[in-house]
Amino acid sequence: MRVSIPHTLGKDELRRRMAARLGDAEDKAKGMLGSLATVETTWADADTLALVVSAMGYAIPCTATITDASLDFEVAIPVGAGFARRMIEAAVREKGEKLVG
Repeated sequence: MRVSIPHTLGKDELRRRMAARLGDAEDKAKGMLGSLATVETTWADADTLALVVSAMGYAIPCTATITDASLDFEVAIPVGAGFARRMIEAAVREKGEKLVG
């Protein structure tokens, strides 16, 4: 699933905001998905953040790629978790829009 969120911040400012909020990612996931949720993050390169969100027996890998005009999320929804697709998309869109807003 792909979610693209337009922005006018510039890459450096968006990267700064993302780095500043990474520490809160696991707490937010736990708030949404329960106390057993975990989030692993790694910067794959200067413009790509790789994440793995694990909860309810599923590991959901995703990437967040910074471009000049958008923040693009690629989320690999595992087989069996399709029931949560709309919830995942809504959460990604909401959190992404807050980040660039």
